[in-house]
Amino acid sequence: MKLVTFSHRGRTSIGKVEGTRVIDLAAADPALPATMRGLLAGGRALLQRARDVDPERAPAYPLADVRLEAPVPDPAKYLAIGMNYGKHVVEARRAGVDVPDSQVWFNKQVSCINGPYDPVHMPRVSDKLDYEAELGVVIGTRCRHVPAEQAREVIAGYLVCNDVSVRDWQRRSATMTLGKSFNTTGPIGPWIVTDDEVPDPLALTLRMRINGEVRQEARTGEMIYSIYDQIAYLSTVMTLEPGDILATGTPSGVGAAMDPPAFLKIGDVMRVEIDGIGHIENRVVAEPA
Repeated sequence: MKLVTFSHRGRTSIGKVEGTRVIDLAAADPALPATMRGLLAGGRALLQRARDVDPERAPAYPLADVRLEAPVPDPAKYLAIGMNYGKHVVEARRAGVDVPDSQVWFNKQVSCINGPYDPVHMPRVSDKLDYEAELGVVIGTRCRHVPAEQAREVIAGYLVCNDVSVRDWQRRSATMTLGKSFNTTGPIGPWIVTDDEVPDPLALTLRMRINGEVRQEARTGEMIYSIYDQIAYLSTVMTLEPGDILATGTPSGVGAAMDPPAFLKIGDVMRVEIDGIGHIENRVVAEPA
């Protein structure tokens, strides 16, 4: 399934995409919740109930007539791993970044969450705005101490992420959190593709286009730490909850690593594509007064 959070005529609900239509799941079945976190918290039973909703008999809207929101607009956690592709590590070291011999995690505060096609603000306090194309993993099962070989069992599905970063503010904190958490710098979407529809999440191609030009392109199998290793590592420390988002790392080609650096400008359009998942597209605009 392709699960969405959408708005239509002032009402927000969850749905599934069937061709060019969005099936309103909450309206079709009163037993289904109206929020994505509520649906995911119900586990496989509720997901199966959502699959069983007959698209020919349920309320539906043309996809073009709805506003797609962030699929999980209110995750309890949005965690991201740094320097998880070999060539990106090389360019980071070249820029003077110390790369430890372990997984490097940081928080993107959830107030950064943004819709798949909504504008991203150029902060008033910086002109060092940068892009990072990433595969996002959505947790589907409350879990702790998950072995890597069992990690796929706790994944609800996958989405597209752009870990937009404010580089000068990122350097102000050893945790990187400040520069990763400006409002609007967490566009995600356009939907969650459930795990059963992704034969191998380590065999996907992702790319970033800036104004149509390809800046980043890699296969997810090039990750240093696979998504399963990531889940095992994180769940050693903390309980992962349904709806939590893990951004699994960006490949080389970020603007900060170019010579000279090529930071984003107002009017630039970022488009992140992941084959088999979908794409998100966000324009950079001035931060409102």
